[in-house]
Amino acid sequence: MDPHRTNAILNPRAGAERFTLERRAPGHRLAPFVERYWIVRWDLRGQPPYAQETLPMPCVNVVFGTHRPGVFGVASARFVAHLDGEGWVVGVKFRPGGFHPLWRRDVSELTDRALSIEDVFGARGVAIDRAVHDARDHDERLVRIEAFLRACEPAADPRIDQVARAVELAETDPRLARVDDLAAKAEVPVRTLERLFKAYVGVSPKWVLRRFRVHEAAARAATGAGIDWSALADELGYADQSHFIHDFKAQVGRTPAEYAALCSR
Repeated sequence: MDPHRTNAILNPRAGAERFTLERRAPGHRLAPFVERYWIVRWDLRGQPPYAQETLPMPCVNVVFGTHRPGVFGVASARFVAHLDGEGWVVGVKFRPGGFHPLWRRDVSELTDRALSIEDVFGARGVAIDRAVHDARDHDERLVRIEAFLRACEPAADPRIDQVARAVELAETDPRLARVDDLAAKAEVPVRTLERLFKAYVGVSPKWVLRRFRVHEAAARAATGAGIDWSALADELGYADQSHFIHDFKAQVGRTPAEYAALCSR
């Protein structure tokens, strides 16, 4: 997956005026489990609060910092971060399936849930949360987070690569609109794929396919370029434009045309 894509960030141009986003790669020992670290900083002192919306991704995030720290499973609805004053967060975005070796049970148990770091990691979670806050800067925070995750000793699991590859196919190939098509491309039987997604991702393959189609549409709408919505619906595998608009509005909260107009302001 391209780490520079902003498909999940709604109205990215407006957001870039109010906060900074930095992404960093994990060390090689954690790369089988962690997709990347992300650091957000904002200083809105003397300015109105800002609500940043993001679309759900099929992965678990562990978040430290001044705004809603915790362990976040896959969410079925868009996430709204209400930013005000000055603050920062450092997040660990796990690969699809990559949190399973730390959670050690079906990741679907985390879907639509946000748990405290203590709830998931116990006393060690309390300690690392305090250590991250006490660090001098973000470089030191990432060093401490990496050391903590390595100490959790996640076990290698070939099913993580299998799941992550299927999720990547769903994201990057808009022709894959049906679960059986995705299963065939991933070379995994449909029922096996569905079981793997429940246990390792937390949501179904169908959910992932539909969300990524909306991500792609939102990214194109945010560019401000004129878009033939009927042609885009067809390209993304929808039976008709009305189904596309329904899916888009359910996730983004606006029709494609309304969202495009918002991003062009």
